[in-house]
Amino acid sequence: MLKRLLYLASAVAIVIGLWGLYDRLTAGHANAAYGSYVVWGFWVAMYLFFVGIAAGAFVLATLEYVFDVALFKGTGRLALYLTLVTLGAGLLHIWFDLGHLERIWKVYLQGSPSSVMTQIVWGYTIFGLLALAALVLTFRPAQQKLLKPLMALGLPLALYLSGAVGALMGVQAARAFWHVGLFPVQFPFFSLASGIAVMLGALGLFGDPKNARLPQQLWTLAVASIVLQIVKLYFLWADFSQSLYGGVPQNIAAVNQVMFGQYGWAFWILQIGIGSLLPIVVLLTPGMARRPQVAGWMGVCILVGFAVARANIVFPALTVPELDALMTAFQDPRLQFAYFPSLTEWALSAGIIGLAIAAFLVGYDRLPIAREASTL
Repeated sequence: MLKRLLYLASAVAIVIGLWGLYDRLTAGHANAAYGSYVVWGFWVAMYLFFVGIAAGAFVLATLEYVFDVALFKGTGRLALYLTLVTLGAGLLHIWFDLGHLERIWKVYLQGSPSSVMTQIVWGYTIFGLLALAALVLTFRPAQQKLLKPLMALGLPLALYLSGAVGALMGVQAARAFWHVGLFPVQFPFFSLASGIAVMLGALGLFGDPKNARLPQQLWTLAVASIVLQIVKLYFLWADFSQSLYGGVPQNIAAVNQVMFGQYGWAFWILQIGIGSLLPIVVLLTPGMARRPQVAGWMGVCILVGFAVARANIVFPALTVPELDALMTAFQDPRLQFAYFPSLTEWALSAGIIGLAIAAFLVGYDRLPIAREASTL
């Protein structure tokens, strides 16, 4: 029943996304809510969210293919498939954010090696090819001796890319809200937590109930989720308290926007309430955490929280003017500091998310990604 509903929901989302795609290709960025001041929006936030899941899911795949953890035998192939699906969703989001989609090749051939963005583009390209090669090798027992060194090579790359995304924002000194040394440290933790949450959701909602290891797998992932949620809340407290005590007006304004301003409802209800506190309370009970449906939906809740958290990192830093006079110096619809995603942004993201869900469901149903002893 759940699969049928998800197939239907993904089909509807893809249709909506086709309208968003048409609008994006014909009108460019004209119907997006960002402009000359708020230059990054919802698509950048979703890029950060999905590539974080991809890196975290890859790390979980190493539990089987690098570290030979018996409890997670049979989950590595699923984790690798989730890596590719979410990586694709993330890269599609950032591609459509580009002003000229056709110029993506310039990053490869004309990018500066010292640019963090160039390093990330090359890094995710190599990472995606590596994950794809690893997934193919899992279907070929005769060649699986290559799998362990390949996965071992990908592990530090996944961790590096997670930190590099944080560094991409942290090196921007003009944005005080981002310019903190903790960002490159935080993002690998967030990626791991996102990867654990997506596996919790996949195993809980779609895992084989006949699998004797499933309850213990769910409990282990639940404990890891609780620990990482506490770490996330600590990082959040560290960021906000430092911003407030530091007394930098831009930082204080950004924190106030997140907690009490236009994004306050999303912060308290979705990010903190549904995304952190609810899963912690529910998963603390072993009996509940071992129940597949409960654990699966808690994984979904955690993912919702991380999606909102990414938005609450991107938006506030850009909706606070560097100079107060900018708000009145010029008047134009594209010169606004208030930001909320437009219908075009929502529609295109809905289509990408629907495509990702459909790809997961088709792969789960048609490929032996959730079964251990299958070969091509």
